[in-house]
Amino acid sequence: MSNIRKSFENGKAFIAFLTCGDPSLEITERLVPAMADAGADLIELGIPFSDPTAEGPVIQEANARALAGGVTTDRIFDMVARIRQKTDVPMVFMTYANVVFSYGTERFISRSASLGMDGLILPDVPYEEKEEFDSVCRRYGLDFIPLIAPTSHDRIRTIAREASGFVYCVSSLGVTGVRSQITSDIDSMIGLVRESTSVPCAIGFGISTPDQAAHMAGKADGVIVGSAIVKLCAQYGSECIPPVTEYVRSMKKACLDL
Repeated sequence: MSNIRKSFENGKAFIAFLTCGDPSLEITERLVPAMADAGADLIELGIPFSDPTAEGPVIQEANARALAGGVTTDRIFDMVARIRQKTDVPMVFMTYANVVFSYGTERFISRSASLGMDGLILPDVPYEEKEEFDSVCRRYGLDFIPLIAPTSHDRIRTIAREASGFVYCVSSLGVTGVRSQITSDIDSMIGLVRESTSVPCAIGFGISTPDQAAHMAGKADGVIVGSAIVKLCAQYGSECIPPVTEYVRSMKKACLDL
């Protein structure tokens, strides 16, 4: 069983996202094991990109700050090597196709696998173009994690049938960001996924409060939170570790207290 599948064995999974290098790579390196200790079952590491089309302003600004601070893919790889000495929490990279292309697809994926990364999410790669990444991921034992959006209707079953790791169900149209309400028809999307695969499904985009986390955990196998965590990193800077770990603890608790 893949590491990612194991992260769904401890009740409903809480999946946390960080932008690498915001506020600094040193803080990111300390945050990952701290969040794992606080209850994060899986951690998405965002590799900054200059044009992150799926992201709202919070994560866009974090990308800009990280890049301005000199973050590179190689420096992130070096950081992952150090993190892996401290924690075996499942981790996936989330970035954009250009980042992988410019590094060299096989070089990027083989290095990720050798460092102990467990998967890859590329939100700008449509299902029809996934094979060039998915085939290399399979060769090196990485899960290439698909996103399913509310607009994917006709293709949900097809995408889910070929999924590995987990299915990332996008809760709402548009970009990432904190939302006061999530209004798309999550139930029918999750229903189609579950009819098609035994791979776990997790809901992301817009979840920020314990109430929202509990509500979504009642529908899916896990909950993904990004912008709310990145916001805390921006607000507290180098002092963000205590508030972020407290937040993670409260969100994991909400996922379990259904």
